[in-house]
Amino acid sequence: MFGTVKKILGIEGVKLELIVPDKVSKDIGIVTGIVKLISLSDNNLIENIQIKMIEKYTRGRGDSKLINEYPMGELIQKENITISKNDIIEIPFEMNFNYVRSEMDKMEDRNFFAKGLVRLAKKVRGVESEYTLRAEAKVKGTTLGPFDIKKLNLV
Repeated sequence: MFGTVKKILGIEGVKLELIVPDKVSKDIGIVTGIVKLISLSDNNLIENIQIKMIEKYTRGRGDSKLINEYPMGELIQKENITISKNDIIEIPFEMNFNYVRSEMDKMEDRNFFAKGLVRLAKKVRGVESEYTLRAEAKVKGTTLGPFDIKKLNLV
């Protein structure tokens, strides 16, 4: 019974690791990497792997702080992969994403003199963007699939 509960919750099943470069070019709009799957038990069937890139946009301070999340790209690899105990499978991926610049960012790039003022205004208002890449695998027979989240530095 305990083994059945562990299988349903995905404990001691498949582990997922996301391997991506530290810096990604926002102008090219492509992120490449590897999804590494490690099995801790026998006969696991991976139905699909979903990879998402998200921008977490924060502005304001204290009680007036607002946070929004915007999807930038998504990739779903639908392939049935059978993985046995102690197997390691590496799946390379290449995902396109859309980097959307705000009006303030566009003004900062266009006007050399406004660059300092725009940066100061962003700092005063507490404007910040954080980019993350999330990979999750759907394993047959489990409720909670393995996942990994990595922060990305867009340059």
